[in-house]
Amino acid sequence: MRSWSLATTTSVTLLALLACSASNGESLSSPPVGSEHPARSTVQGTVGAAGIGDPDFPSDGNGGYDVTHYSLKLAYTPSSKHLAGVASISATALHDLARFNLDLSGLHVASVTLDGAPAQFTREGSELMISPAAQLAKGAKFTVRVAYSGTPKPVRGSSNLGTYGFIPTSDGAFVVCEPNGAKTWFPANDHPADKATFDFELTVPKGLTALANGELVAGPVTTDGKTTFIWRERHPMVTYLATMTLGDFALRTGTTPRGLANLAAVAPKYNNQLDRVFRLSGRITDYWSTVFGPYPFSSTGGVVDDLNTGYALENQTKPMYGGFIPDESIIAHELAHQWFGDSVSIKRWNDLWLNEGFATYAEWLWAEHNRTITAEQVFRGRMSMTSSPIWNYPPGKARPDDLFNESVYTRGAMTLHALRQRIGDATFFKVLRTWAQNHAYGHATTDDFITLAERLSGRQLDSLFDVWLYKRGRPEWPERPRRQTRPTPGNSRPTPTPTASPAPTRQAGPYRR
Repeated sequence: MRSWSLATTTSVTLLALLACSASNGESLSSPPVGSEHPARSTVQGTVGAAGIGDPDFPSDGNGGYDVTHYSLKLAYTPSSKHLAGVASISATALHDLARFNLDLSGLHVASVTLDGAPAQFTREGSELMISPAAQLAKGAKFTVRVAYSGTPKPVRGSSNLGTYGFIPTSDGAFVVCEPNGAKTWFPANDHPADKATFDFELTVPKGLTALANGELVAGPVTTDGKTTFIWRERHPMVTYLATMTLGDFALRTGTTPRGLANLAAVAPKYNNQLDRVFRLSGRITDYWSTVFGPYPFSSTGGVVDDLNTGYALENQTKPMYGGFIPDESIIAHELAHQWFGDSVSIKRWNDLWLNEGFATYAEWLWAEHNRTITAEQVFRGRMSMTSSPIWNYPPGKARPDDLFNESVYTRGAMTLHALRQRIGDATFFKVLRTWAQNHAYGHATTDDFITLAERLSGRQLDSLFDVWLYKRGRPEWPERPRRQTRPTPGNSRPTPTPTASPAPTRQAGPYRR
C-alpha cells in the first residue's frame, strides 16, 4: 500500500488519507524497439494469451504458463541510469505453446534463449513475444533467458498514484511496483495471479548497498570497483512486491525479540531513525504473529529512502517508505500486509479489499493493543461521517480506474469490524488466523473468505457482506435484530482474543498501499 507524505496532503484523518485513485492497468507504455527478430514460429500450435485473464486489467500478465522461479542478474550504474540484466525465468506450460509473452516495458532486448536454444522474439508495447524453435508441450518445464539493457522508465502520471516501478534516485534507485511496475525493470508475468520464488544477483558501484527481498545469501563482494549482493526469497512472491532498491544506506541487522531475522536500512537523511525502525518493525512483526498466526517469511524489517515519493509499499520482507519517517500506524499496516496481500494474495485486482481492508483494520488493532483507542471507537467515528464518499463506492469490487479508493481501505476495514461484532471476538480472530494459515503462499478470493467466516461462525453472513462490500449507501448499523438461520457450532473451544487495546484518527501523514 502507498502513503502520501504530509507535504502532499491536507490535514485530514488517517483513513481519509488512504484514498487514492488508481492506475487503470494500462498506463505503462514503452517506445517501440525495432532491433529484435521477427517472431515467426516454425511450428504450429497454440499461443499464450497476451493477458492473464483479469477482465479489469486485460493487458497485465500473460496466459499459457506458470512461472515458478525468477533468477535476476542485474547491474545498475546510477550516474548513467543504465541497467544491464539477464533474467532466467523457470516456468511450466499450461497448454501446448508455439508462442508466449512476457511483460517488459522499454529496455532493449539483445537475445532470448529457451532451454539454451535461441528463440525468436518481437516487441509490441509492453509485450515481449517469444517463439521457441520447437513447440512446448502441455506440462513441459522450461527456462527462458532474456538478456536486456537500457534506462528503466518508471510509470508516471497514472491517475493519482504518483510514480512507481523502477525509480532512479540521485544515488541509486527506489523500486516499488504495485500494481504493474515490475515490467519496468525485468521481464515478468506481471500480475499477482502468478507467484514465484526469486534470486537476485545485484551489482552496483562500490560503496552502495543493493537490497532485495528475502535474505542475503552471498556477498557483498567487491571487485574492480563493483560490489555484488546476492539475495534470495524462497517463498512465493507476486511480481509487484519484488524490489532492487539501492543507494547509500545505513544498515542494522539482528533479530526481533522472538528471534526472527530483522533488517532495517535508512538513507543518510534518516540515520537517527535506524534504531527506531529496527525496533518497531521487530516488535510489530512479533505482535502480529500472536494475532494472525506465525510470520509467513524468514525475515522482516523496513527501508527508508530519501526519495520524496511520500508513500509506502509492503514489499515482501522489506516494506519501503519513501521520503518520510513512518509512524507506528504505517509500519503496522505494511507489516500486516506480510500476511494479507503478500502471503495470502489476490487472484484479481477487484478483490483488493482483502489486502487493504485487512491491513487498515490491523492499524485499528495496533492502536487497540496500545490502548490508544478501540477499534469500535474508530468504527463509530467512520459511521458518523454520513456524507463520506466511501458510501458511494462498494469496496468488494475495486474499480480499475480508481483501484486504491479510500473505500477499499476504510470501508473494507469496517466490513471486518462489522463481522467481528456479528460473530464475536473469539470466532473473528480464529477466522483471521485460519485465513492466513489455509491460504499461506497462495491466492484467495472474497467468496473464499465469506465461506470460511460462515463455516467457523455457523452463521449465514450473505446479507452482512452484501451491504458492506457490494451495496451503495451507508449500511444501517447497529443492525436490526435478526433470527439466526444457522446454528452456532458448540464443539469448538473459544480462541483467546489478542490483547484488546485499539487506532485513533491521526493527522495527515503518508498514504499507503
